[in-house]
Amino acid sequence: MKITQITTYRLPPRWAFVKIETDEGITGWGEAVIEGRARTVEAAVLECAQDLIGKDPSRINDLWQMLYRAGFYRGGAILMSAIAGIDQALWDIKGKALGVPVYQLLGGLVRDRMKTYSWVGGDRPADIIRDIRARVELGFDTFKLNGCEEMGMIDSSRTVDAAVAKVAEIRAAFGDQIEFGLDFHGRVSAPMAKVLIKELEPYRPLFIEEPVLPEQSEHYARLAAQTHIPLAAGERMYSRFEFKRVLEAGGLAILQPDVSHAGGITECVKIAAMAETYDVALAPHCPLGPLALAACLHVDFVSWNAFIQEQSMGIHYNQGGEVLDYVLNKEDFALDGGYIAPFTKPGLGVEIDEALVIERSRNAPDWRNPLWRHRDGSVAEW
Repeated sequence: MKITQITTYRLPPRWAFVKIETDEGITGWGEAVIEGRARTVEAAVLECAQDLIGKDPSRINDLWQMLYRAGFYRGGAILMSAIAGIDQALWDIKGKALGVPVYQLLGGLVRDRMKTYSWVGGDRPADIIRDIRARVELGFDTFKLNGCEEMGMIDSSRTVDAAVAKVAEIRAAFGDQIEFGLDFHGRVSAPMAKVLIKELEPYRPLFIEEPVLPEQSEHYARLAAQTHIPLAAGERMYSRFEFKRVLEAGGLAILQPDVSHAGGITECVKIAAMAETYDVALAPHCPLGPLALAACLHVDFVSWNAFIQEQSMGIHYNQGGEVLDYVLNKEDFALDGGYIAPFTKPGLGVEIDEALVIERSRNAPDWRNPLWRHRDGSVAEW
């Protein structure tokens, strides 16, 4: 079998798919995108395609190493996301060629179902409580929400109190009937993270995500030493070599690699295994589309330390496209009490509505994340 063609599709709301075709008629799909930089990743995928045409798609490990090591400059968000989407599509092809789901090729299941959580957007407590109640009725009991809005390097007690009050209202409304993680989103400086984490501790969030930016990862261990709340990070780390440094330094209880950003299934299975050796849990980042979610789930189903999976059905970012819009076999993504069962179809297990993909790709918007500014006009972290 040989690779004959690679095609990319930018799609609403902020996704990009990769299609790899072969001379035996087997097609693989993946998701390669950095949110807000879809065109840049698309260009990287098409550059990689020049080295893949005519190659045997079953040699996934060799093709991965070629894409990663053959270029003198490597790593980073764009190149690793391009490799990630290609890698997913290659696993999809291999699973379809052999007639089995990808997790079978990775050694088989370590669990019978995977717990997921639901994002709840908004910054007003009343809106968040309303949205949580609606999702509880759908069977969810675990959620994630933004821990704060923009925050200065050194900010006021008023700002801290507002963030804490929101969390206090949510815990008061639901008690211990739900769990929720708080995403600082890298908005909080190291000095303010110490203050905010201490104030939030009585409300026992499930975890705090990106307590500081990954550029300040040396603070993870220092922050972890002052709190009992598990700290999570990893969506802006792109290879096992970056994760190696944070695991060695300590402080993180949960790693959150993104299977569409951190080199795909091939790399994220290795990252998961590294985390397990440090007794660190895995919770892959996934606010993206169906192929990214499927890829994450295959990693989850073979990784003993995977404890929860992010998914973006109904997420507030999805304007103009929903996760299952492009999926023909929607029933395979059914959630039962917040859990999803292993896919039974071969490959990634996703049947893509290619006609709809082509149609919507013709006028795909260029999504950009908001630009926030502090009161003094300086740029704030979103």
